[in-house]
Amino acid sequence: MHEAEQVIQRVLRDLREGAHRGVVVDSPPGAGKSTLVVRAAVEIAATGDPLMIVAQTNEQVDDLIDRLGRRAPELRVGRLSATDYRPTGRVTGHPAVRVAAKVADLGGPAVTIGTAAKWATVTEGSWPWAIVDEAYQMRADALLRVAGRFERALFVGDPGQLDPFSTVETFRWTGLTWDPMQSAVATLLRHNPELPVHRLPVSWRLPDSAAPVVSAAFYPFTGFRAGTGPADRVLTFTEPGPGDAYDASVEVAAATGWALHELPARHTVRTDAEAAAACAELALRVLARGAVAVSEAAPGGAPVTADRIAVGAAHRDQVAAIRSRLGAAGAGITVDTANRLQGREYDVTIVLHPLSGRRDATAFHLESGRLCVLASRHRHACVVVARAGIGELLDAYPSTERVHLDVPVKFPDGWEANQTVLTHLDAHRA
Repeated sequence: MHEAEQVIQRVLRDLREGAHRGVVVDSPPGAGKSTLVVRAAVEIAATGDPLMIVAQTNEQVDDLIDRLGRRAPELRVGRLSATDYRPTGRVTGHPAVRVAAKVADLGGPAVTIGTAAKWATVTEGSWPWAIVDEAYQMRADALLRVAGRFERALFVGDPGQLDPFSTVETFRWTGLTWDPMQSAVATLLRHNPELPVHRLPVSWRLPDSAAPVVSAAFYPFTGFRAGTGPADRVLTFTEPGPGDAYDASVEVAAATGWALHELPARHTVRTDAEAAAACAELALRVLARGAVAVSEAAPGGAPVTADRIAVGAAHRDQVAAIRSRLGAAGAGITVDTANRLQGREYDVTIVLHPLSGRRDATAFHLESGRLCVLASRHRHACVVVARAGIGELLDAYPSTERVHLDVPVKFPDGWEANQTVLTHLDAHRA
């Protein structure tokens, strides 16, 4: 805790007193990124200077408003939104929050929050301070559209998560310094290499069983550690099970933090019915067996309810297949793609491995950020569902990606990250 607090103090000092117009903070999964954003916002607002906050999704905006409302209920916050936006309970629950589609209608709040897409439509006004949340998810062109609105900024994000994506071909810009598909942070540092970069050293989400493997696989040069010890988190079951393979997997996961639920080797279509059924059954089994999670937040134990369980997959059709197999018994269990699970946290996660059942290993399925998101959402345990043969697929996969000039090499490599995770999972087969 002391080490993390020292980093936060240095970040806030650089932001307030530093000679640079920007400060970058790299945050591993669950390192308190949102807490830092809220704390910085409250401290800046206390000086009397107005502040703008740029987030990437409406979900992130509403979450930050809720956190700000809890931390500083008296703080006047403006929620910049689309005209058809309907405020969620996280927004309406705070009387000091005003919602409007135009900055002029917000009444001059201390903090104005909106998505990057909404801020790009603002044509007037400037702010002395800005905070860009989830800056690694923000495309470079989105930053350029809002950069003229602020004087100094704090950029906070997780470098191990998924890169920005586009639904159109972007090869024409590859290698250019203004490539719009670079993340906001990559572009910022490419043009301003002297900017201070801080790194939060501790994950408060990932348990002691997960932080070392996630750090080694996805953050090899900027490692981090868990904020809790081996005995601080315990997952137990209050109900007996039938003793089948699903029971074996959830019990291994409860005992060690990880489990590999391996299906027979087979090349399948993307919506592998057997794999989807296995994911659904594992989630339902955790629920049916009355899992109880003991942690620093609940020393007496808290039931792992449906809203504390998530199932993650690479594709939306896989998500739909899994959700259909959960049925009414799985109402409340989150099932979503890695892109939409970013930033969220659960007690137990079930992951359908992106390479399960595939004949090839494409760049999409090998992207290290995708597996990183899926493997770093849990506070207690993660069960990975995969068909046998992924190791052999990786060994046989030749790199056929184009080599582009002036494109910084991204670390870690997806091939290496997958191998690291698989090596760890080998010791956690049910």
